[in-house]
Amino acid sequence: MNANVVLSRRWIREVDRRAIEEYGIPGPVLMENAGRGAADLLCRLGIEGAVLIVCGRGNNAGDGFVIARHLELRGFRAEVLLCSAPDQLQGDALLNFSIIRKSEIPIHFLTDPSLHQNLPEKLRTADWIVDAMLGTGTVGPVRPPFDEVIECVNQSGKRVLAVDLPSGLDCDAGPTTGTIVRADVTATFVAQKPGFLVEGARNFTGEVQILDIGTPRKLIQDILCEAAADGRFGKDKQPE
Repeated sequence: MNANVVLSRRWIREVDRRAIEEYGIPGPVLMENAGRGAADLLCRLGIEGAVLIVCGRGNNAGDGFVIARHLELRGFRAEVLLCSAPDQLQGDALLNFSIIRKSEIPIHFLTDPSLHQNLPEKLRTADWIVDAMLGTGTVGPVRPPFDEVIECVNQSGKRVLAVDLPSGLDCDAGPTTGTIVRADVTATFVAQKPGFLVEGARNFTGEVQILDIGTPRKLIQDILCEAAADGRFGKDKQPE
């Protein structure tokens, strides 16, 4: 993918919508491609121990469940830490949660008081922490319990891979709050996000790797043309 391509929250959502509605690519296929691509990246970066995937409840969490499954398939020790109640999961995220549950991949629930109390210790058992908590739709201050989990992740001293963007970083505006995951690597999908280009954002994204999720080239080109005509975050466009 072209690292000079920048698409805002609005246009990234449009890519997903058109891929599903106009091109007939099922949402679970896009999620599968995203999660498998991130798992591939982790393998290239090198895994020397357990990978703890910290998940919220939206599509970002769904990507995390797919990552866990593919790492487990390759013989790595993958565990999921779920920050929401399972009954809050919906759609494609719920589908992939059901798969990892049936696969008996270890799942830890933050709602368990003993885990909540010992969260820092649990994070320190990992070689990599995968941040799959909050996605591109997040706006404004991070609410509990994610603010606490983010602080614990940042204090863990472990390598961190952010899925699509570091939790707490605004997709369009960049680092507008103090509660943001500090990632070593960010595996973002389809295109760079405007918030990555804001001064100081690299302190949170680390190295940015752009992964494709199987959306057709024509769709991306059409979106880029429309975004450029709109005057915001089209091809080779920098945020003002």
